[in-house]
Amino acid sequence: MNAPNRYELYVLEEGERPVEVTEDTKIPNAATIKIVKQDHTLANLLRSQLLSMPQVLFAGYKAPHPLQPHFLLKIQTDGSVTPTQVLETACTKLIGTLATLEAKFKREFTFKDVDGGAQEDAYGAPVTGGNFEGRDYVDLF
Repeated sequence: MNAPNRYELYVLEEGERPVEVTEDTKIPNAATIKIVKQDHTLANLLRSQLLSMPQVLFAGYKAPHPLQPHFLLKIQTDGSVTPTQVLETACTKLIGTLATLEAKFKREFTFKDVDGGAQEDAYGAPVTGGNFEGRDYVDLF
């Protein structure tokens, strides 16, 4: 089979750099960033975050081949910041967004009876029947 071993898709090899930045010589304020051992999941998150920033004129990515675990991210800015700086800012904002999402998810799906009131499901409706005393949502399955 031509598929690489699973660990080769996410474990960096000896001396392999996770990020390589190449400045574009034909387009001003642009760079191509190669991010290895990642796939469409991270690429699309970064692209979306970059496009929401006013300094970014263009952000796009391509994954050259499904068996090659890397993607190329192309960024062009308006010149007020470099593509590398805007990528760092986007990563920081994305980490903050994901941390907020995690906190909201944990708060929403914790079925602990804090004040002794009636239990509610994920949509706020009272739960009738079942015993959820002191158990998390994930404990039910």
